[in-house]
Amino acid sequence: MPSKDIKMNDSFNLQNNLSPAKRLKAFDWRNYIVYIAFVGVIIYFSITLHDEGFLTTSNLLNIARQTAMISIMGVAMTFVISTGEIDLSVGSITALASLTAALALQAGLGLFGGIAAGLGTGLAIGIINGLLITKVAIPSFLVTLGMMGIVKGLAMWITDTAPVPIVHSTFNFLFGSGDIGSIPILLIWTLIITIIGHIILKKTAFGRQTLATGGNEMAAKFSGVKTSKIKFLVFVGSGLMAGFAGMLYAGRMHAGRYTFGEGDELSVIAAVILGGTSLFGGVGTVIGTVIGSLMIGTINNGLIIMGLDVSQQMIVKGLIIILAVAFGRKTLKK
Repeated sequence: MPSKDIKMNDSFNLQNNLSPAKRLKAFDWRNYIVYIAFVGVIIYFSITLHDEGFLTTSNLLNIARQTAMISIMGVAMTFVISTGEIDLSVGSITALASLTAALALQAGLGLFGGIAAGLGTGLAIGIINGLLITKVAIPSFLVTLGMMGIVKGLAMWITDTAPVPIVHSTFNFLFGSGDIGSIPILLIWTLIITIIGHIILKKTAFGRQTLATGGNEMAAKFSGVKTSKIKFLVFVGSGLMAGFAGMLYAGRMHAGRYTFGEGDELSVIAAVILGGTSLFGGVGTVIGTVIGSLMIGTINNGLIIMGLDVSQQMIVKGLIIILAVAFGRKTLKK
């Protein structure tokens, strides 16, 4: 044990004794590509849209509101992808959760009833996904692809595609439309979930085991990691956060709708991969995911201000996803 500590201290001292030139040479800018790109996007739109109000406080806060649900789902998706798996059902879960929360409130179950319904919906679907993947050994891509269709159909069926209005002012304030001072409640929720996710991934045994499972599942098993349990839990967490995102959609729009979250799974995955998480598992970063989400939201916001139509925005989003996968492959090779 003492010799090990001595070696660690020697390594630490060696790094500290590096000259500034050697430190600069050892710096790998690829680890910070999403941050560099995000700053570049901000600068570009600030210059091209300086007369259009892009840098106004109201517009920047609006970007935070628009990206909150993607960021929150992205935090959970970081854990899923870090294990080498994927969850395509999150967009559909948000829609169903928004409706179940709205229906519970409409039925007079109160604030806690609405919260329980929304979170319970995501939790239940996450458990089903996790069991099918870990116990039945069906690939996560197929399980969550099928679940995406099932949940979407349920969301359309239970209300016959009609929206369900929410008139509960406290629910709407807490989960979407409220502001504390000048800070949107959606931004506060994003910060809370980001901090919790970052601490769990980087500072806990569960986070280390998640990365180990994605890095080399067989080696992780031999090291005593219960990889099936880890995978089950990350899918439960993904479903839970998707349900929470559905509540945020409902609170912001004062209604539950089957269209909420449509296509969000692609934006979430793109944000995670752009942020620096390897698509093939073993490498994950929650902070990078949130920056990736903000970058996608900033690009969408800038394109809207520039007057691009929906079809052009879809083309840009598709290019972002391709770049995300390309960066994911680079991360794997490093």
